[in-house]
Amino acid sequence: MERIIIDGLQFALPLFIMAIGGIYSERSGITNLCLEGLQGFGAFFGALAIALIGINNPSLVQANGFYIAIIFAMIGGMLFSLLHAILSIKYRANQVVSGIVVNLLAVSLTEFLTRQINSTVFGAPSNKFQLGVLPRHNIPVLSEIPLIGAFFKEIYPFQIIILIVAVLAWILFYKTRLGLRLRSLGDNPHAADSQGVNVEGIRYFAVMVSGALSGLAGISFAYSISANFSPAIFMGFGYLSITALIFGNWEIGPTFFATLLFGFARSGGYALAKALKMEAAFTDITMTLPYILTLLLLLFFSKNNRSPRALGEPFDKGKR
Repeated sequence: MERIIIDGLQFALPLFIMAIGGIYSERSGITNLCLEGLQGFGAFFGALAIALIGINNPSLVQANGFYIAIIFAMIGGMLFSLLHAILSIKYRANQVVSGIVVNLLAVSLTEFLTRQINSTVFGAPSNKFQLGVLPRHNIPVLSEIPLIGAFFKEIYPFQIIILIVAVLAWILFYKTRLGLRLRSLGDNPHAADSQGVNVEGIRYFAVMVSGALSGLAGISFAYSISANFSPAIFMGFGYLSITALIFGNWEIGPTFFATLLFGFARSGGYALAKALKMEAAFTDITMTLPYILTLLLLLFFSKNNRSPRALGEPFDKGKR
């Protein structure tokens, strides 16, 4: 049981922070189906920064590489999200189509760039950037509590960072004037505009937040799941986070519990396969549990959810 909790948290928290980014975007009125691409490109940008810095300053990378990677991953995700923001806000493109295009572009672009950079800069025909293994830590005293202590064992540094960022995002979203204005845009942007709110400016901000938080999630997955960046980072995690925020009714608190559910389903499936000593092919089947759970949640609960009323609608200042 402890193993299920430990592994479930390590998977759920990156999903959660990515889902918060999706909430910011969609509560501002911009449909964001490109979280998958944003987390992948963010992870690519962070891993690329580490690879390039390591050429001239390997000691810096060895000592602080993970934190450098996080900064660049968030910057990369934020910059790449501008593509979706510009298409959706400035050019009023169909936001669903824009999200799909951004996802496809991220997959192909990161694959191409990784191979080209490895070939020309490092002389290695590879589609991976090696990142290394992060240390894990136990929280004294708390980690010794039976069962509950599993929540405080073998913690990656990114888990602490994600929790801190999530709290700050919650405060900004629910306790500030900017957050109030952002939430109002998803329901009635014209009413907000009549009160002097910069609708397009806040929507750009919201989409960029989604990019930065997706980048943080992407580099966390890269370090914890594979210890490298490769196109395999595009494994549907972005779509799981979208499902979580829908199940959480576009609210941060309920979305947190949805991501925990997905995390424990994944780690529970792996534990079940290990306990039954399944062959590799059947182990892969058990890893589909989060996606099966996704279908069930959408089937039984989506009818009761209320999306923002103006979600996906381009803002026309002259139309009331």
